[in-house]
Amino acid sequence: MTRTRRALRGIAVVTAALLLTACTGLPTTGDPQPGLALGASPEDPDFLPVASDPIDGAGPAAIVEGFMEAAITPADNWDTARKFLTPELAASWRPNTGVSIDVSAVTRSFTSSVEDDSEASDGDTADVRVRFDQVASVDATGAYSEAFGASNSAFVVVRTDGQWRITEAPDGVVIDESRFARVYDDYALQYYDQTWERLVPDVRWFPRRATVATTIAQSLIGGAPSPWLDPAVQSAFPQGVQLARDAVPIDADQVADVALNRAALGLDPKTLARMRTQLQETLAAAGVQVDQVRFSVDGRTLDAGVVKLVEDPADPGSLVLKGGEFGSLVGSEITPIPGVTEDILAATQSITAIDVAIDGSNAAVQLADGHVYLTGDDGFNELDGRASLIRPSMDPYGFTWSVPSNAPKALQAIGSDVAPLGIAGAWPDASAISALRVSADGARVAAVVVVGGERWVVVSSVIRDDAGAPTELGPAEPLTQLEGGVSGLVWLGGDRLGLLMDLNDRMVLTQIVGGPGTSEVAPTGAVSIAGSRSASGLRVLGAEGAVFARSGSAWSESTDGVSVLATRAGH
Repeated sequence: MTRTRRALRGIAVVTAALLLTACTGLPTTGDPQPGLALGASPEDPDFLPVASDPIDGAGPAAIVEGFMEAAITPADNWDTARKFLTPELAASWRPNTGVSIDVSAVTRSFTSSVEDDSEASDGDTADVRVRFDQVASVDATGAYSEAFGASNSAFVVVRTDGQWRITEAPDGVVIDESRFARVYDDYALQYYDQTWERLVPDVRWFPRRATVATTIAQSLIGGAPSPWLDPAVQSAFPQGVQLARDAVPIDADQVADVALNRAALGLDPKTLARMRTQLQETLAAAGVQVDQVRFSVDGRTLDAGVVKLVEDPADPGSLVLKGGEFGSLVGSEITPIPGVTEDILAATQSITAIDVAIDGSNAAVQLADGHVYLTGDDGFNELDGRASLIRPSMDPYGFTWSVPSNAPKALQAIGSDVAPLGIAGAWPDASAISALRVSADGARVAAVVVVGGERWVVVSSVIRDDAGAPTELGPAEPLTQLEGGVSGLVWLGGDRLGLLMDLNDRMVLTQIVGGPGTSEVAPTGAVSIAGSRSASGLRVLGAEGAVFARSGSAWSESTDGVSVLATRAGH
């Protein structure tokens, strides 16, 4: 199996399993409700996988196999897994140092130096080696990455009181990919951008359990952003400020009591407000039922306010060019965008792509000649006339990003003054680029590039000057390798990407930025896609002009006669 197929399969089995719930009836009245986001799971199930305790008389290999299987039960700090260990190892074993994700528990092979333990006595030892096919890993901070290849682990098992128990084992756990998403969940830690006005998600994976609020607080307060994201973000928590206790209780009023050490005393009101906002928004993004975060030191509550953040405008629905009209499509009505619609309809060439600014003040337009233009209050101005340009992407600061497909390092960001800015560090190892999208926070850019003959989805941090102009990209972080080409790349919310892939069947891949991906067959004849503030808002344009939206587990046609499905900056 290739690494792409493994990545695309991801958590599809888990998602299917969680959808097998009974329905008591279907609503026949009321407003339509969006279904699950692509790649998302329903609410946490009422149960989690439960592993078995050691079986009396089990041999060394069976004990190791049971121990590895017990990784699916993280309750009480993996208490079940510790039962397979000697008391000394049980006290020192550290399961939280990382996760190795393999293809299947069935494909693991166990080799023991003791095959027949019928003659074994207390004190005898056995060496057990395990081979498994790894597809991904999660490090001690909860960061996920693909990691393909054969892996080996070594164990030493000792017979004591008539039973074999493990006396030497590597830290961390091994879980097969089909059950990984039932044991672990993705949680987006929130960090500020360089202006302190926007929050940027940084996905981590932690075990699903009731104490996840504590895990999140520990990771945010005592940790750091992922290395690839670090150049573009910052934390409000100063160095030295730590949790004073290993618990974040939530009371009946849904107030999270966060006890800090004395380093928090004397912090200025702005810093405290930023800290509180950052943690509250992180817990809210994680789905933790918390209305307020309360900081305290030595039992004394700290007076912490909140800060105002930049909010994206409401999602306008599909942006379409249809029948001599351009604008936001709601129902069957198209609402024009002032200052933009008029210029688009007056274009003298056919239009191939439109990306509208977040505030709707202007739009980057690519015409049939391949050149990129800016339309808005200042008219129709050419921004980039180079050959072989890919679709442009606007950022929240008003810059249009443009790059030739055969020259990734020639990336430019062009402001309304039509002055191009070269971006340093743009994919130095890439030979080609087929898509790029800047996120709504402006701190990240996703791209599909070719490196060493392999096509990859990558993300990079965006470094800006004090005026908000992009100056440099951080190192590219690979997300997943692709087998075929890509016809579209969009952001689905803050921490997911949507890709329209050119395989034998057009596929839609939903890729977590910092996690696995899931794929499904796209509508027939799909040619382009548009994103939204949530994964459930994905739109797909077919070759015959029909626009499809997600409706439950299927695609539903929402309109027809569309010549261009436009995107909005950051989506």
